[in-house]
Amino acid sequence: MTKDWVGGKKAVFSTLGASSHSEHDREQHDYYATEPKAAHLLMQVEKFAPKIWEPACGEGHLSKEFERAGYIVKSTDLINRGYGVGEVDFFYQDDIWDGDIITNPPYKYASDFVEKALSLIPEGRKVAMFLKLTFLEGKERKKFFKNYPPARVYVSSSRIQCALNGKFEACKSSAACYAWFVWEKGFVGDPVIKWIN
Repeated sequence: MTKDWVGGKKAVFSTLGASSHSEHDREQHDYYATEPKAAHLLMQVEKFAPKIWEPACGEGHLSKEFERAGYIVKSTDLINRGYGVGEVDFFYQDDIWDGDIITNPPYKYASDFVEKALSLIPEGRKVAMFLKLTFLEGKERKKFFKNYPPARVYVSSSRIQCALNGKFEACKSSAACYAWFVWEKGFVGDPVIKWIN
């Protein structure tokens, strides 16, 4: 049979009428760097352990801000992007981390990142993830939140940039709303929602 059509992901989404789909295919490893001010906003409302692990550090946009604030930061990533320690698969780490874990994870693995991070920290330590507000949606996520309720969700009332491949100069504005989701290991109850920025 002769193939009479050739198209990439963009063509598929256009054919299906998904007009909100990005003009560019998503970065292979879901690398969208976080605007550094997101770290400052988080530090204004949360205190953390002296040691922070940033397991999806990218080029260090968040890690550098935590270091400047006086935290001892362990920065790792699956991909070597010239900052921290590359080729570290977070899901294969087993040593207990006696500190907090903070990152902007690849969105498609966000729930897995939260679950893994909580498994690596002692009771009372924190996990903070910078995620789209739509992370709150979905039947599967409802089940997830029943097992892993965040203690607090900080909604950014002004848009924060997440730049494809860390190229903030190419970002004009953000179409997505973001929030910091903060878990405390051992927390039971309903999350508190607050607004920042």
